[in-house]
Amino acid sequence: MDFIKYRSRGSSVAFLQELLAKLGYQITASGYFGKNTESAVIDFQTKSHLVVDGKVGIKTWTVIIERTNPADAFGGKFLEEQDLINFANQHGLELAAVKAVNEVESSGKGFLIDGRPKILFEGHIFWKELKKRGVDPITLSNFNNADILYPKWTKQHYLGGTREYERLEKALSLGGNPMIKDAALASCSWGSYQIMGFHYESLGYESISEFVDEMEKHERNHLEAFGKYLVKFGCLVHLKSLNWTKFALCYNGPSQAQNKYDEKMAKAYQHYS
Repeated sequence: MDFIKYRSRGSSVAFLQELLAKLGYQITASGYFGKNTESAVIDFQTKSHLVVDGKVGIKTWTVIIERTNPADAFGGKFLEEQDLINFANQHGLELAAVKAVNEVESSGKGFLIDGRPKILFEGHIFWKELKKRGVDPITLSNFNNADILYPKWTKQHYLGGTREYERLEKALSLGGNPMIKDAALASCSWGSYQIMGFHYESLGYESISEFVDEMEKHERNHLEAFGKYLVKFGCLVHLKSLNWTKFALCYNGPSQAQNKYDEKMAKAYQHYS
Protein backbone atom coordinates (compact mmCIF):
# COMPACT_ATOMS: atom_id res chain seq x y z
CA MET A 1 0.00 0.00 0.00
CA ASP A 2 1.03 3.60 -0.58
CA PHE A 3 2.68 5.61 2.18
CA ILE A 4 0.22 8.40 2.96
CA LYS A 5 0.10 11.29 5.40
CA TYR A 6 -1.49 14.69 6.03
CA ARG A 7 -2.48 16.36 2.73
CA SER A 8 -2.13 13.16 0.68
CA ARG A 9 -4.87 12.53 -1.88
CA GLY A 10 -6.16 9.61 -3.91
CA SER A 11 -7.77 6.19 -3.80
CA SER A 12 -5.42 4.92 -1.06
CA VAL A 13 -6.59 7.72 1.21
CA ALA A 14 -10.25 6.92 0.46
CA PHE A 15 -9.58 3.25 1.22
CA LEU A 16 -7.94 4.17 4.53
CA GLN A 17 -10.95 6.34 5.40
CA GLU A 18 -13.32 3.45 4.67
CA LEU A 19 -11.29 1.24 7.00
CA LEU A 20 -11.32 3.87 9.74
CA ALA A 21 -15.09 4.28 9.33
CA LYS A 22 -15.52 0.54 9.73
CA LEU A 23 -13.62 0.84 13.02
CA GLY A 24 -16.10 3.45 14.24
CA TYR A 25 -14.37 6.72 13.36
CA GLN A 26 -16.70 9.41 11.96
CA ILE A 27 -14.67 9.93 8.81
CA THR A 28 -15.82 11.12 5.38
CA ALA A 29 -14.28 9.06 2.57
CA SER A 30 -13.26 12.13 0.59
CA GLY A 31 -9.90 10.88 -0.67
CA TYR A 32 -8.16 13.79 1.05
CA PHE A 33 -6.03 13.21 4.15
CA GLY A 34 -7.15 16.14 6.28
CA LYS A 35 -6.94 16.94 9.98
CA ASN A 36 -9.87 14.66 10.91
CA THR A 37 -8.20 11.71 9.21
CA GLU A 38 -4.87 12.52 10.84
CA SER A 39 -6.53 12.68 14.28
CA ALA A 40 -8.20 9.29 13.67
CA VAL A 41 -4.89 7.74 12.60
CA ILE A 42 -3.15 9.13 15.68
CA ASP A 43 -5.89 7.73 17.91
CA PHE A 44 -5.69 4.33 16.18
CA GLN A 45 -1.89 4.25 16.48
CA THR A 46 -2.09 5.17 20.17
CA LYS A 47 -4.62 2.44 20.95
CA SER A 48 -2.70 -0.09 18.84
CA HIS A 49 0.65 0.65 20.55
CA LEU A 50 2.27 1.81 17.31
CA VAL A 51 4.61 4.73 16.73
CA VAL A 52 2.30 7.74 16.93
CA ASP A 53 3.10 10.04 14.02
CA GLY A 54 -0.21 10.34 12.15
CA LYS A 55 1.37 8.79 9.04
CA VAL A 56 0.25 5.54 7.44
CA GLY A 57 3.12 3.33 6.37
CA ILE A 58 3.52 -0.43 6.18
CA LYS A 59 3.14 -1.07 9.93
CA THR A 60 -0.04 0.99 10.35
CA TRP A 61 -1.49 -0.45 7.13
CA THR A 62 -0.74 -3.97 8.34
CA VAL A 63 -2.48 -3.53 11.68
CA ILE A 64 -5.51 -1.68 10.36
CA ILE A 65 -6.07 -4.28 7.62
CA GLU A 66 -5.72 -7.09 10.16
CA ARG A 67 -8.35 -5.40 12.34
CA THR A 68 -10.84 -4.81 9.52
CA ASN A 69 -10.15 -7.92 7.38
CA PRO A 70 -11.48 -6.42 4.09
CA ALA A 71 -10.81 -9.59 2.07
CA ASP A 72 -13.67 -11.41 3.83
CA ALA A 73 -16.14 -8.66 2.91
CA PHE A 74 -15.14 -8.54 -0.76
CA GLY A 75 -15.67 -12.30 -1.17
CA GLY A 76 -14.38 -12.68 -4.73
CA LYS A 77 -16.48 -9.86 -6.17
CA PHE A 78 -13.71 -8.24 -8.22
CA LEU A 79 -13.22 -8.21 -11.98
CA GLU A 80 -10.55 -10.41 -13.52
CA GLU A 81 -8.45 -9.81 -16.62
CA GLN A 82 -10.60 -12.22 -18.62
CA ASP A 83 -13.72 -10.18 -17.83
CA LEU A 84 -12.21 -7.14 -19.51
CA ILE A 85 -11.02 -9.22 -22.47
CA ASN A 86 -14.52 -10.62 -22.91
CA PHE A 87 -16.04 -7.16 -22.70
CA ALA A 88 -13.62 -5.80 -25.31
CA ASN A 89 -14.40 -8.65 -27.69
CA GLN A 90 -18.14 -8.35 -27.16
CA HIS A 91 -18.21 -4.65 -28.01
CA GLY A 92 -15.44 -4.52 -30.63
CA LEU A 93 -13.11 -2.44 -28.48
CA GLU A 94 -9.38 -2.36 -27.86
CA LEU A 95 -8.49 -3.99 -24.57
CA ALA A 96 -6.30 -0.99 -23.74
CA ALA A 97 -9.30 1.32 -24.16
CA VAL A 98 -11.45 -0.81 -21.87
CA LYS A 99 -8.70 -0.87 -19.25
CA ALA A 100 -8.29 2.89 -19.49
CA VAL A 101 -11.96 3.54 -18.78
CA ASN A 102 -12.00 0.92 -16.05
CA GLU A 103 -9.06 2.59 -14.32
CA VAL A 104 -10.47 6.12 -14.43
CA GLU A 105 -14.16 5.42 -13.88
CA SER A 106 -14.06 2.63 -11.31
CA SER A 107 -11.63 4.40 -8.94
CA GLY A 108 -10.08 1.07 -8.04
CA LYS A 109 -13.10 -0.98 -6.96
CA GLY A 110 -16.86 -1.21 -7.06
CA PHE A 111 -17.43 -2.47 -3.51
CA LEU A 112 -16.92 -0.89 -0.12
CA ILE A 113 -14.96 -2.29 2.76
CA ASP A 114 -18.11 -3.95 4.18
CA GLY A 115 -18.92 -5.74 0.91
CA ARG A 116 -21.74 -3.45 -0.22
CA PRO A 117 -21.58 -1.80 -3.66
CA LYS A 118 -20.11 1.68 -3.77
CA ILE A 119 -22.81 4.37 -3.91
CA LEU A 120 -23.22 8.13 -3.89
CA PHE A 121 -26.61 9.46 -2.81
CA GLU A 122 -27.85 12.54 -4.70
CA GLY A 123 -30.43 14.58 -2.78
CA HIS A 124 -31.42 16.71 -5.79
CA ILE A 125 -32.15 13.53 -7.79
CA PHE A 126 -34.22 12.25 -4.86
CA TRP A 127 -36.28 15.45 -5.13
CA LYS A 128 -36.91 14.80 -8.85
CA GLU A 129 -37.57 11.08 -8.43
CA LEU A 130 -40.19 11.73 -5.75
CA LYS A 131 -41.99 14.20 -8.01
CA LYS A 132 -41.83 11.71 -10.89
CA ARG A 133 -43.68 9.19 -8.67
CA GLY A 134 -46.35 11.64 -7.54
CA VAL A 135 -44.85 12.37 -4.12
CA ASP A 136 -44.50 16.06 -3.27
CA PRO A 137 -40.94 16.45 -1.91
CA ILE A 138 -41.92 19.61 -0.08
CA THR A 139 -44.10 17.55 2.29
CA LEU A 140 -41.02 15.56 3.29
CA SER A 141 -38.60 18.47 3.32
CA ASN A 142 -37.54 19.85 6.69
CA PHE A 143 -34.39 20.77 8.60
CA ASN A 144 -33.74 17.18 9.65
CA ASN A 145 -33.82 15.99 6.05
CA ALA A 146 -31.80 18.83 4.54
CA ASP A 147 -28.85 16.49 3.94
CA ILE A 148 -30.83 14.06 1.75
CA LEU A 149 -33.54 16.14 0.06
CA TYR A 150 -32.92 19.41 -1.78
CA PRO A 151 -33.97 20.87 -5.16
CA LYS A 152 -30.53 21.77 -6.56
CA TRP A 153 -27.25 19.86 -6.77
CA THR A 154 -24.64 20.37 -4.09
CA LYS A 155 -21.78 18.25 -2.84
CA GLN A 156 -22.07 19.79 0.61
CA HIS A 157 -23.73 16.73 2.11
CA TYR A 158 -21.55 13.98 0.61
CA LEU A 159 -20.07 11.65 3.24
CA GLY A 160 -18.40 9.13 0.93
CA GLY A 161 -17.59 5.46 1.46
CA THR A 162 -19.79 3.39 3.74
CA ARG A 163 -21.34 6.52 5.23
CA GLU A 164 -23.28 7.20 2.02
CA TYR A 165 -25.47 4.31 3.15
CA GLU A 166 -26.40 6.38 6.22
CA ARG A 167 -27.92 8.93 3.83
CA LEU A 168 -29.64 6.25 1.73
CA GLU A 169 -31.09 4.53 4.80
CA LYS A 170 -32.35 7.88 6.08
CA ALA A 171 -34.14 8.43 2.75
CA LEU A 172 -35.58 4.91 2.82
CA SER A 173 -37.03 5.56 6.28
CA LEU A 174 -39.08 8.61 5.29
CA GLY A 175 -42.33 6.69 4.99
CA GLY A 176 -44.12 3.45 4.20
CA ASN A 177 -44.94 4.50 0.64
CA PRO A 178 -43.06 2.07 -1.67
CA MET A 179 -42.66 4.95 -4.13
CA ILE A 180 -40.37 6.65 -1.62
CA LYS A 181 -38.17 3.55 -1.40
CA ASP A 182 -37.93 3.27 -5.19
CA ALA A 183 -37.14 6.98 -5.48
CA ALA A 184 -34.35 6.68 -2.90
CA LEU A 185 -32.71 3.69 -4.62
CA ALA A 186 -33.00 5.43 -8.00
CA SER A 187 -31.22 8.48 -6.56
CA CYS A 188 -27.89 6.71 -5.99
CA SER A 189 -25.08 6.09 -8.42
CA TRP A 190 -24.02 2.45 -8.14
CA GLY A 191 -20.93 0.29 -8.41
CA SER A 192 -17.67 0.50 -10.32
CA TYR A 193 -19.05 2.78 -13.02
CA GLN A 194 -21.35 4.84 -10.77
CA ILE A 195 -24.42 4.43 -12.98
CA MET A 196 -27.42 6.32 -11.65
CA GLY A 197 -30.24 4.09 -10.49
CA PHE A 198 -32.89 6.02 -12.40
CA HIS A 199 -31.43 4.62 -15.65
CA TYR A 200 -32.59 1.10 -14.72
CA GLU A 201 -35.51 1.02 -17.15
CA SER A 202 -33.52 2.44 -20.08
CA LEU A 203 -30.89 -0.25 -19.48
CA GLY A 204 -33.40 -3.09 -19.58
CA TYR A 205 -33.92 -3.84 -15.87
CA GLU A 206 -37.51 -4.56 -14.86
CA SER A 207 -37.34 -2.54 -11.65
CA ILE A 208 -34.96 -0.48 -9.56
CA SER A 209 -34.86 -3.37 -7.09
CA GLU A 210 -33.63 -5.74 -9.80
CA PHE A 211 -30.94 -3.25 -10.81
CA VAL A 212 -29.76 -2.91 -7.19
CA ASP A 213 -29.77 -6.70 -6.75
CA GLU A 214 -27.47 -7.00 -9.77
CA MET A 215 -25.14 -4.32 -8.43
CA GLU A 216 -24.80 -6.25 -5.16
CA LYS A 217 -23.54 -9.43 -6.86
CA HIS A 218 -20.19 -8.77 -8.57
CA GLU A 219 -18.14 -6.16 -10.41
CA ARG A 220 -18.89 -8.26 -13.49
CA ASN A 221 -22.50 -7.11 -13.17
CA HIS A 222 -21.30 -3.51 -12.93
CA LEU A 223 -19.36 -4.00 -16.16
CA GLU A 224 -22.44 -5.46 -17.87
CA ALA A 225 -24.53 -2.43 -16.86
CA PHE A 226 -21.75 -0.16 -18.12
CA GLY A 227 -21.84 -1.89 -21.51
CA LYS A 228 -25.61 -1.41 -21.70
CA TYR A 229 -25.15 2.28 -20.90
CA LEU A 230 -22.53 2.74 -23.64
CA VAL A 231 -24.86 1.23 -26.24
CA LYS A 232 -28.06 2.93 -25.06
CA PHE A 233 -26.64 6.45 -24.83
CA GLY A 234 -24.32 6.37 -27.86
CA CYS A 235 -21.00 6.49 -26.02
CA LEU A 236 -19.69 3.27 -27.57
CA VAL A 237 -18.85 4.82 -30.95
CA HIS A 238 -16.58 7.39 -29.30
CA LEU A 239 -14.78 4.71 -27.30
CA LYS A 240 -14.22 2.68 -30.47
CA SER A 241 -12.71 5.70 -32.23
CA LEU A 242 -10.65 6.60 -29.14
CA ASN A 243 -12.12 10.09 -29.11
CA TRP A 244 -11.65 10.59 -25.39
CA THR A 245 -13.17 14.07 -25.20
CA LYS A 246 -16.41 13.03 -26.92
CA PHE A 247 -16.53 9.84 -24.89
CA ALA A 248 -16.06 11.69 -21.60
CA LEU A 249 -18.69 14.27 -22.60
CA CYS A 250 -21.11 11.44 -23.42
CA TYR A 251 -20.46 9.51 -20.23
CA ASN A 252 -19.54 12.19 -17.68
CA GLY A 253 -21.32 15.24 -19.11
CA PRO A 254 -20.00 18.82 -19.38
CA SER A 255 -18.29 18.59 -16.00
CA GLN A 256 -15.77 16.18 -17.53
CA ALA A 257 -13.55 19.13 -18.52
CA GLN A 258 -13.28 20.29 -14.91
CA ASN A 259 -12.26 16.81 -13.80
CA LYS A 260 -10.11 16.18 -16.90
CA TYR A 261 -11.59 12.74 -17.47
CA ASP A 262 -10.61 12.81 -21.15
CA GLU A 263 -6.97 13.57 -20.34
CA LYS A 264 -6.85 10.90 -17.63
CA MET A 265 -8.30 8.24 -19.93
CA ALA A 266 -6.02 9.19 -22.82
CA LYS A 267 -3.02 8.89 -20.51
CA ALA A 268 -4.22 5.54 -19.15
CA TYR A 269 -4.81 4.27 -22.70
CA GLN A 270 -1.23 5.12 -23.66
CA HIS A 271 -0.02 3.22 -20.61
CA TYR A 272 -2.00 0.07 -21.46
CA SER A 273 -1.09 0.27 -25.14
